[in-house]
Amino acid sequence: MENITKRFPGVVALEQVRFEICEGEIVALIGENGAGKSTLMNILGGVHQPDEGEIEVAGQAAKIRSVSDANALGVGFVHQELNILDNLDVGANVYLGREPRRLGLINRRKIAADTRPYLEVLGLDVDPETPLAALSIGQQQMVEIAKALSKDAKIIIMDEPTSSLTLSETERLLEVIHDLGKNGIAVIYISHRLGEVNQCADRVVALRDGCNAGELRREEINHDAMVRLMVGRDLERTPSHVSTRALDSKRFTVSNLRSSLYPNRKVSFEVAGGEILGMAGLVGAGRSELAQAAFGVDPPLEGCVNIDGASLKRGSVKESIRAGLYLAPEDRKQTGLVLEFEIIQNITLASLGSYASRFGLIDRDAERAEAERQVESLRIKTPSACTAAINLSGGNQQKVVLGKWLSMNPKVIIFDEPTRGIDVGAKNEIYKLIRKLAERGVAIWMISSDMEEVLGVSDRIVVMHEGRISGELQRDAFGEEAIMHLAVGGPKT
Repeated sequence: MENITKRFPGVVALEQVRFEICEGEIVALIGENGAGKSTLMNILGGVHQPDEGEIEVAGQAAKIRSVSDANALGVGFVHQELNILDNLDVGANVYLGREPRRLGLINRRKIAADTRPYLEVLGLDVDPETPLAALSIGQQQMVEIAKALSKDAKIIIMDEPTSSLTLSETERLLEVIHDLGKNGIAVIYISHRLGEVNQCADRVVALRDGCNAGELRREEINHDAMVRLMVGRDLERTPSHVSTRALDSKRFTVSNLRSSLYPNRKVSFEVAGGEILGMAGLVGAGRSELAQAAFGVDPPLEGCVNIDGASLKRGSVKESIRAGLYLAPEDRKQTGLVLEFEIIQNITLASLGSYASRFGLIDRDAERAEAERQVESLRIKTPSACTAAINLSGGNQQKVVLGKWLSMNPKVIIFDEPTRGIDVGAKNEIYKLIRKLAERGVAIWMISSDMEEVLGVSDRIVVMHEGRISGELQRDAFGEEAIMHLAVGGPKT
């Protein structure tokens, strides 16, 4: 890809960008949110067309006007949000839209037979006729890769492929990527998890503000070098800290709460005002479901939630918000934002009544003023507060979610995976924001699968295993081994 330029209304997404990859090479594409990574790959994948620039595949000039054109050239795309149908079986997903037929009918036997070799290559030991809904997220991702291989892909783009995977699934995926490279398939790996990049990449290409920021050869790849390319400066790593904040005891209390995922498990814990409680655990441990039950979006089966000694009505989001309990959810696109709405509307949505006159009319100027204050305070990268949330990068979308709650008066904020899919620069800003909230006396309940994040940000850690709290760690007992021991169900040592 040479001199690739792409403009959207009000923004230059890419300017004269160059990118190349060789047969069997694994190239990591890194950069902050909004740097242009996804736009560049969407051009290669046929989703967008460049305003300027040329593309060559195997030495021949290529015009990629559609996803079909990209597939015909051997470009496969495994998106962060998987493009699969869980009401179909594995083979049907692999050959969706390309089903072999016999006498006009779909030949299911041939689909199963043709799918099996691709699953074997990926080490996925499932029958092609297994319903996709029965597979884990990691296994579903392998099905996406099998789909790309079945199209004779020579280049596979993987966009944040490990964001929803367990540790073991991540290790397996990295092994698969290594094997793909050995078999001559080029892999473009987009990730904010720099440790994984260090493990798998032959070369690193960095974008910054829509332009090439530099490259690193295999022997040059390390965390600090990648950060310098991404943000143009050295960044402090997530620091371990000892809190000196005065804590307001028992600001937030959860007592005998039972969620729908684990109806036979009762969970109790408390968070002091000014405290950051980290909650760790493996995928499926029930952390998000517990948070949704406490907030009221998924009514709990039993138990109660107290703020400053006052019990909240069970299963009432409205009462939670009125009491100052807010949830920044794991899936910001599905449940944190209305993507088609402007930043202004998203920030004021939860507190719309406070902008209404006694005649029920909304004060648009007051709405805009508050939104612009949050945009400036949170350093949201956007042409204006009138920009639709769907046009923002992931990190800036997360800031809009936070801006919605910060425009009100939080007493307790639940952060569920606060930095998933966010670059290192934006992560540091989110961490500083969380600590500032704690300094103001807000009780913070932070759920995270990022080990460095949990260890670096928390004042205290509780670990969940299969719907129960398996242990609690004070700061002097923090450690990856200690967390993992509890996460797999071991007793506290």
